[in-house]
Amino acid sequence: MQGTRRKFDRSSPEVQAFLREVREATFTKEGMMVAFSPCFPGMTVPIVPDESHITALDVTPEGIVYGGTSGHRSHLFAAAFHGLTGIVFDLGIVQSASQCVAVCCAQTQVVGLANGPKGGRAVLLPISRISSDLVQEWGFRRPAFNDLGECVAGEPVVHAVAEPSGSIVGTTSQHVFRLDPTSRKIAVVGQAPAGGRIALTSKGNVVGRDGERSLWHYDPRSSSFRRGAVNLPGGSWKHPLFWARNPLSRLLFTADEAGQVYSFDEDKGFSDPLGKTPLAPVGPMAATFDGRVFGFCGSEMSKLFCLDPASRKVSNLGGAASVLERRRYGYVFGDAVTGRDGEIVFGEDDNGGHLWLYFPRILPRA
Repeated sequence: MQGTRRKFDRSSPEVQAFLREVREATFTKEGMMVAFSPCFPGMTVPIVPDESHITALDVTPEGIVYGGTSGHRSHLFAAAFHGLTGIVFDLGIVQSASQCVAVCCAQTQVVGLANGPKGGRAVLLPISRISSDLVQEWGFRRPAFNDLGECVAGEPVVHAVAEPSGSIVGTTSQHVFRLDPTSRKIAVVGQAPAGGRIALTSKGNVVGRDGERSLWHYDPRSSSFRRGAVNLPGGSWKHPLFWARNPLSRLLFTADEAGQVYSFDEDKGFSDPLGKTPLAPVGPMAATFDGRVFGFCGSEMSKLFCLDPASRKVSNLGGAASVLERRRYGYVFGDAVTGRDGEIVFGEDDNGGHLWLYFPRILPRA
């Protein structure tokens, strides 16, 4: 007996939901993603899988990416992708540390902040000069790490950023501190029990979550620290914050627990919701030179999204997939920075973590 084909009403909510799930299951629908192993391919061995969760990134004006890993042990590394480079160089292991929470590129030095059994510590090393031409003889030396000790006794470090004068402002589980790489002195500047990631504002000040409904504010020039300085907009803010900073306008972006994205201007405060991400919570994100924000949302199997603040449109770009050289899928990411030429660099927070370079689609001119 010949079977009959079941007819579906494409306009029904059930079928529309199914088709939406199929569309959202795609990988990297726009632009190009490239997963780069944490090594110099063909020359060095990658960082071992259970020590290669990439959880901290920063970038120098020349485009050298610095990062830190978490896992059984914590490593610091430098990476270069411009010119004839294509290298991730393992700078060494942070002793007695298993979680790197921040890497900050100051003017001439790099500061890594990592947690271990003895609390949160800071290590200092000079900025490496990776040649842009690695076709000829090459060689690298691992610099010695200068251990500056605990930032705040007995407290793990949560996050840190470099401010324009070259000092590092960081937060622990209970306090905000300032580290001077030149004098190597660390001073507590305020109390902030909410912890969480912090961000550099357009005026060179630093903000971080002070509680469920507000942000603290620190001015490095005047050493003024104010709690409850900025009210958060409506919504739930119990989750850890991630921030993105426009590299040109220096406008900040963050999202609430439901995935509603807001911009923050130090003079104007928070905007109305600019759009909602396909999944929640919102993880690491960064803004490219045309103002668009790219990041990952959702847990365990996150999706790449794009927010265009001008049109207030949020696009679901699918899961992370790289097909160059060898196929790799990415599910969990720990940090993001904007590269020298506007590419977005994501750190994969997984065993055998790779650096993922995302090259956004170029928008046609109107």
